[in-house]
Amino acid sequence: MGLRLLHPPSLGAPREVAPAAGGAASPDAEDDLAALYAHDLPEPGRDARVRANLVTTLDGAAAGADGSSRSISGPTDLRVLVLLRSLADVVLVGAGTARSEGYGPLRVRASLAARRAGLGQAPAPALAVVTRSGRLPDAALARRDHGGAVLAVICASTGDDVLGRLRAVLGDDGVVVAGDDDVDLAAAVAALADRGLRRVLCEGGPALLRDVAAADLLDELCLTTSPLLVAGSGPRALVGPALTAHLDLASLLLADDGGGTLLGRWLVRR
Repeated sequence: MGLRLLHPPSLGAPREVAPAAGGAASPDAEDDLAALYAHDLPEPGRDARVRANLVTTLDGAAAGADGSSRSISGPTDLRVLVLLRSLADVVLVGAGTARSEGYGPLRVRASLAARRAGLGQAPAPALAVVTRSGRLPDAALARRDHGGAVLAVICASTGDDVLGRLRAVLGDDGVVVAGDDDVDLAAAVAALADRGLRRVLCEGGPALLRDVAAADLLDELCLTTSPLLVAGSGPRALVGPALTAHLDLASLLLADDGGGTLLGRWLVRR
């Protein structure tokens, strides 16, 4: 499926990004899309460049009836997700989302790994799981010799016993302690930046996304709007105490998928 650039109009339309006959995407198309979604280094005075990515329905749901974002997503959204991960140094995700979505060590395909090597990045992004309890999804602890590093982001109240168990599995460098009674996200992001992980992709869940925005850590939002209505009582894109943040549209893509999936990139106004 192709993508047509609606905004900004001065850039013209990206090339086709649908799979070619052999199942591989055009290199030129991938380069166009990578340029459009380039994950910049942080601005002066900020520890990291934090980008969030999520998909919602037209009525604002962040998950389908099955409780998963996969049921409201599609091939175009997945293509962009794969690209965004390949541009990041680390993917930040809440433990609940990591468990429900089956997160494990992250990998990127060869063509995207080559681009990472050219930027001096590791072969695959790290996965940082935010967890007060210290519980990580089983998939994150399995096959850790395949894919990027796995980090646990915890707080001091998680306890020494849990800290010891996590370090035994992940190594001393695999645990980030940030905050006392709850995870201090600003301290966590700063700690990730100290490890050279300065391009952060936050994938939720909704409570974590809200807290990242409330802490003034969010720099941009990549939002896919799926042409669906689901109603129900499932989570919205962000949940938690009210906040107000103003964003400006940087780019908007229309998917040639027969339904009109929209993929926007929004920059937080400061």
